[in-house]
Amino acid sequence: MKHPFLDPETGESHPVTRPGREPQVAALCYRATPEGKDVLLITSRDTGRWIVPKGWPIDGLDGPGAALQEAWEEAGVAEAEISPKPLGLYDYDKGVSDGESVPVTVTVYLARVTKLRDTYPEVDERTRRWVASAQAATMVDEPELRDILRNL
Repeated sequence: MKHPFLDPETGESHPVTRPGREPQVAALCYRATPEGKDVLLITSRDTGRWIVPKGWPIDGLDGPGAALQEAWEEAGVAEAEISPKPLGLYDYDKGVSDGESVPVTVTVYLARVTKLRDTYPEVDERTRRWVASAQAATMVDEPELRDILRNL
């Protein structure tokens, strides 16, 4: 069976673009606990709302690679095992300058964190927190991301 996110020629995973929306990639970072899975949430730089590490596609990296790069820069994830296949998608409107917004579709990749650093590029710009996936679903604003977290 073909996977809708994988390039049939290279097997690489790429972010999805929905009509009229810009693509982003995200790493849903988790660690196993006796109770289930904890996920790593971070705050956005502009509004301080809880989000998962995410960003624009990066030239030279496939979807999972770009998602891991964002997880490093935004949350200090130094090592993780990331799934090559996306876990799901969610839409949101990204605020940009002058009060405008850009409609975005985020392709989410599941990443099991094996090493987290205390010093990373955006450490002074964000707060990060491990929370149970069910609790994380109540902390994020995007309905489709809530569903992804609930189904984790």
